Amino acid sequence: MSGSNGSVLRDKVAVVGVGCSQFGENWDKSPEDMIVEAAYEAYADAGMEDPHKQIEAVFCSAVYPSRGTSEVAEALKLFDRPVSLVQNACASGTDAFRYGVMSIAAGVYETVLVVGFDKPKDRGVSGPSIASNGVRDFPMTPAGWFSLCAARYFEKFGAGREDLARIAVKNHHNGTLAPKSMLKKEITVEEALSARMISWPFGLYDCAAQSDGAAAVILTRRDLAKRFTSQPVLVRAVAIALAANPQQDPDFDFLGWKPTVYAAKQAYAMAGISNPRKEISLAQVHDCFTLTELLTYEDLGFCEKGTAKEHIRSGTFALDGELPVNTDGGLKTFGHPTGATGVRMIYENTLQLRGKANKRQVNNPQIALSHNIGGAPQVCGIAILGLP
Repeated sequence: MSGSNGSVLRDKVAVVGVGCSQFGENWDKSPEDMIVEAAYEAYADAGMEDPHKQIEAVFCSAVYPSRGTSEVAEALKLFDRPVSLVQNACASGTDAFRYGVMSIAAGVYETVLVVGFDKPKDRGVSGPSIASNGVRDFPMTPAGWFSLCAARYFEKFGAGREDLARIAVKNHHNGTLAPKSMLKKEITVEEALSARMISWPFGLYDCAAQSDGAAAVILTRRDLAKRFTSQPVLVRAVAIALAANPQQDPDFDFLGWKPTVYAAKQAYAMAGISNPRKEISLAQVHDCFTLTELLTYEDLGFCEKGTAKEHIRSGTFALDGELPVNTDGGLKTFGHPTGATGVRMIYENTLQLRGKANKRQVNNPQIALSHNIGGAPQVCGIAILGLP
């Protein structure tokens, strides 16, 4: 759906229920356990009296499912309706949400469930599990690949490891205020800088953790939303965009993510946003590495190219700043069960817009953005929510 026909989508669909499991090394929980935990919290949040009759379709996202859609259908006993699996790298959760939104906007369904989940710990995964091959013909891990971008950005714009450390400190602080996060540990800039090196300039605290988790969202038509909740949140935009593989793109400059720029252009056109820095109240962005968050500030138009370090140092993106980013601690403290992450971000943004984020609540939010980037990275998903 391009920006030219985004009005077909804008504000037609409402989020009426959200839920989230505890994220972490959930050795004592199966994928079904986490799915039930997230979905039943969403049912209760939406005031659903009989979800088995009210939910017409399910869109789920998972990158490492052992049985795919059957895990969701079996867990929730939703057998006599379509249950579809969406996979689009780290943007899978946002894309499943997009499928749900568009199915309602198109008039196919009235009420659907979106569930994102993954349990990589059962696969013996302690960190990024997929090697990135072909970076100028040098195979390396995601940390190695993303660190090349950090080195180039430092050289071009004069940022340094201290700026990345401040992002980690911010996200760790925010994560201590989020009950469902995995890591609840305050850190200092000094601790971040002295942590063991993973791939220069990334130390341990510059890299997101790996975890298990699930999150759920219930969507319905805007005109039906008050049947479920007195606090519906409207879907202003949802976009997916791809770009050339940066590891093979001769025009890639190591200073930003083309898929983020493309998806943001789509999403802002759909939502009618011309000045994201001023119009967006808060954002959840894909901080697989601290450098990824830094580049995303600029790619989303939150600040000019090359100026992120000044905003990091002045607190623009802090919880009490002008544009709070990763209010729940992001991937840094929740970890990254791939299929769940995008839906978890929508869970957080919904709580924030309703004023129900407790100790991490930002002041009077009106519009919230979530951002996932994945693959080389080659794909980006963006969702924008707003109050009626």
